[in-house]
Amino acid sequence: MNNNSSGIGREVLATWHQLVRERNSKGLEALLANDAVFHSPVVHTPQVGKAVTLQYLTAAFHVFFNPSFRYLRETVAADHAVLEFQVEMDGIAVNGVDMITWNDVGQIVEFKVMLRPLKAINLIHQKMGAMLQAGHQQQ
Repeated sequence: MNNNSSGIGREVLATWHQLVRERNSKGLEALLANDAVFHSPVVHTPQVGKAVTLQYLTAAFHVFFNPSFRYLRETVAADHAVLEFQVEMDGIAVNGVDMITWNDVGQIVEFKVMLRPLKAINLIHQKMGAMLQAGHQQQ
């Protein structure tokens, strides 16, 4: 990893953590590349493009980021990072990872979420589905 890519990664992750801390999904648009791809833990096909990635991440801000949400650890290498998180929702302990890849201009090009246990996946599927449906109705 060269110094430039590590600096870009630090900037991307600092911005991401600030948005999460502030529960501010409005800052996502500038952070996402036009060709960003979102990999959902419950949708088989990758969701391609900035608009749909923004839609999924905005819904996730409303579903995941309650006061119990916290990142447990972070591993960074070259142009990507893996952030393990934990959150409690409806009495269910949700454990997962965000896998984030960025480009050389500091924009996220890929965002993948993986979750456990199965009860958590089912709960997230339900909550994200409702949030995404509500978002479609507002547009």
